[in-house]
Amino acid sequence: MIHQQPRSWINAWLLLLPAMSLLALFTHWPAVATIVDSFFSTPKARRQSVFVGPDNYHQMLSDPVFWQALSNNFWFALGTIPTSIALALLMAVWVNDRFPGRTFVRMAFFTPTVLPMIAVANIWLFFYTPEIGLLEQVRSAFGGRTHNWLGSQETALAAVTVVAVWKEAGFFMIFYLAALQAIPPNLAEASTLEGASRWHFFRRVQFPLLMPTTLFVLVNAVINAFRMVDHIFVLTRGGPDNATTLLLFHIYMVGFSFWDTGYAAALTVVLLVSLAVLALLQYGVLERRIHYR
Repeated sequence: MIHQQPRSWINAWLLLLPAMSLLALFTHWPAVATIVDSFFSTPKARRQSVFVGPDNYHQMLSDPVFWQALSNNFWFALGTIPTSIALALLMAVWVNDRFPGRTFVRMAFFTPTVLPMIAVANIWLFFYTPEIGLLEQVRSAFGGRTHNWLGSQETALAAVTVVAVWKEAGFFMIFYLAALQAIPPNLAEASTLEGASRWHFFRRVQFPLLMPTTLFVLVNAVINAFRMVDHIFVLTRGGPDNATTLLLFHIYMVGFSFWDTGYAAALTVVLLVSLAVLALLQYGVLERRIHYR
C-alpha cells in the first residue's frame, strides 16, 4: 500500500495534465500576456514595441469613450441581469407544473437560446426598423407616432438590452427547471397538508433551495453582461454617438479598428479585474445565504 500511493498520485496528475495544459495555454497564458502587453506601446511597421509603464492606463483615464462605455455597460448589466434572472425563474416555475401544451411552451421559451446571436439581432432589427418594422406597425395601429428606436440616444441602449434579455432568459430557465425538478415532491405534499399557499411554499421552501442555482446563474449573467456584444455589431455598431458602446465593443474597436493593441490590452485588464472583483463579491455575499443539501 505504501508503494502504491505515489504511483496513484502520479497517475492522477497525468490524467489532469491534458486539461491543465489546454487551460494554461488558452486561458492563463493569454491573461498574463495581456497584462504584460498593457505596459508596452503598440508595435508599428518601423517601430518596435517599447515599455511605456502606466501610460496606457493614464490614456484610459482621459478617454471619454471609455467612461461612456463603462457607464453604458453598468446600465446594460443593471437592465439585463435582474430582468433575465427573474423571467427565467418565473418561466421555470410555470413550465414545471403540469398543464396542456407544456412541452410546446418549454420549447418556445428555450428556442431563443439555441439561435445564434447574429440571427437574433437580425430578427430584432426587423422589429425596430422605423416605419416598416413590426413594432412600428403595431404602434401605428394604435395611433402611435413612428420612432427610431436604435437611432435615438434615449432608447438605443434600452432596445439592445431587451434583445439580450430575450436571448438569455430561456437559457437560465433550463437551470432553474432542473433545480425545481430535483426538489423532493414530498415537500410540496407536506406544504399542501399544512394549508400553505403556493406563494408561501415558493418563498419559504423552493426559493431557498434554489439559491445555489441562483448563484450560478448570477455569475453567468454578470459575465454575459460584459461579453455579449454580438448584437451590438448588427444593431447599432455602438451608436448613435457611442450610446450603445459597451466595454468589450470598445476594446474590439481600439484593438482591431484603430490597431492600438497596447491600449486595448490595458482596457482588457480593467475588464478582467472588474469581473474578478464582481465574482468575489457575489460568492462572498451570497455564499452565506445559500442552503446546500
